[in-house]
Amino acid sequence: MSSEQKDTVTVARDEEAYWSALFLQEEFLRDSPQAVEEPRSRAGDESATIGSEADGHTIWQLVHEAYASERILHLPVTGFNKGGLLVAWLGLQGFVPASQLVDFPLLHVARERLQALASLRGKTLTLRIIEVNPQKDRLILSERATQVRARQKADRLQQVHSGDKLSGRVTNLTDFGAFVDLGGVEGLIHISELSWSRVTHPSHVVQPGQVVEVLVLNIDRNKERIGLSYKRLKADPWQTVEERYKPGDLVSGVVSNVVSFGAFVLLEEELEGLIHISELAEGSFLHPRNVVQQGDPIKARVLQVEGRKKRLALSLRGLQSQ
Repeated sequence: MSSEQKDTVTVARDEEAYWSALFLQEEFLRDSPQAVEEPRSRAGDESATIGSEADGHTIWQLVHEAYASERILHLPVTGFNKGGLLVAWLGLQGFVPASQLVDFPLLHVARERLQALASLRGKTLTLRIIEVNPQKDRLILSERATQVRARQKADRLQQVHSGDKLSGRVTNLTDFGAFVDLGGVEGLIHISELSWSRVTHPSHVVQPGQVVEVLVLNIDRNKERIGLSYKRLKADPWQTVEERYKPGDLVSGVVSNVVSFGAFVLLEEELEGLIHISELAEGSFLHPRNVVQQGDPIKARVLQVEGRKKRLALSLRGLQSQ
């Protein structure tokens, strides 16, 4: 068995171990009369900022979402019992079995075990939800589970290299780009790497949940950052634009956007030309929208083509009557 296979088996055994220990230890939360809990403070409790006024159904829905997304939570310890620690989130009481704590000593003397658990009261733990059961009012969390995920993430980072072509799922969109899950680690497609054409927002090119093929541009393993490109797996239409378009040519396209200085026209996939406001029509008008609208099919004349500068100038003047 290779070392990589052994690591995989070890992680799987760890998962099985904490699940089996979980169900044994969790019973202490319900049965132990020694449970000690401090009055809940809103300081440091994530419930202070998310859903604190929501009804029970909405709160459990938020818990399920955090569980499904494997969200990492930073929660303060509010109490303890002989089975583990109590934490608070969204107004709910959660339980962290002692077996799910990192570096917790193996103490068989009950008094020493309780003292060790008590020493953690007030400390903020990095946790992940590993069981949710609203019917039994059960919310179980683990500190160890976050480390398993961290190891998997580190392993995945080592497997990814610049120049790799990978498949991933879009997880989130921002004004500056799209985040893609590559299987345990996220990469970013900067807005400039989404299309060879002009992009005003990532949602015009990709959507959350969409599976995309991407090219790995760069990796910073220390900062856990991966730069991706969506457009570079397609041919750059600007490289050969001067072979396909010549000054004086009549071309057909669709108005893709109208701005104060003119109108952009989509001539082919990821290739736009610009009709400057001075080339939209004869005479005077208040705004380019007085002449054309987004979605209009038009015919225009090519004025200038510069592939290196990604410029393709068009004109409508003199064509309206044709």
